[in-house]
Amino acid sequence: MLWHFVFESLAYVVAFRLYVWQRRQAGDFLETSARWTVIVGAVAGAAIGSKLLYLCEDPYRTAKQWDDFRYLLGGKSMVGALAGGTLAVEWLKRRAGIRRRTGDLFAVPLAIGIAIGRIGCFLAGKQDDTYGKPTALPWGVGLGDGVRRHPVQFYEMAAMLTLAYILTRVRPPRFFEGDRFRIFVLAYYGFRLLVDFLKPGVRFAGLTTLQWACVGALIWYLRDLWRMLSRAPEKEALATS
Repeated sequence: MLWHFVFESLAYVVAFRLYVWQRRQAGDFLETSARWTVIVGAVAGAAIGSKLLYLCEDPYRTAKQWDDFRYLLGGKSMVGALAGGTLAVEWLKRRAGIRRRTGDLFAVPLAIGIAIGRIGCFLAGKQDDTYGKPTALPWGVGLGDGVRRHPVQFYEMAAMLTLAYILTRVRPPRFFEGDRFRIFVLAYYGFRLLVDFLKPGVRFAGLTTLQWACVGALIWYLRDLWRMLSRAPEKEALATS
């Protein structure tokens, strides 16, 4: 698990440095206290959401190991981290009276950070709960148990690097403030909903807990997706006029 820790730590460092660089490039539009409110809310909410959703992935296993601190403290869920961080930031912003959209600066760093972190997940092998189902496809990989599996970690790495590039193209006048983050969460939840069919897990009505969380998040953001799609032609016309 050493390499998992190394790449997870590297992901945090790279993502934070990229966030700071983007903030300087864009101009610091938030006061220091407001900015730290957003950052602290994102980190705290992500930590709580990550842990809670992980524990809900396999309720039977959690119920059996509720007194095993190694299990309770061990796992994390990126889907839960994203949901928890978003909810915490929005709640704190409302209490602090912050009306600006603040998620855009997080979108690209998050995509890059996830891509880096998945390298550690792959190197951790079956000790990590992110491995794929068995496959006969030629690009299947072995994790030391004699079974070739979908390299779902590499699928996610490729998807996040592609998404990071796309997000750099999300800019005015076609897109508004906050659209970059909306596109990121829509893409990530949509990708996880699909790729998690290639992972083992406890399922309820055909979907894992993480997939149901993705469905809920996608439904929540459908209004924003419709808003972006419906205004796109108008913005393109304005950009070329």
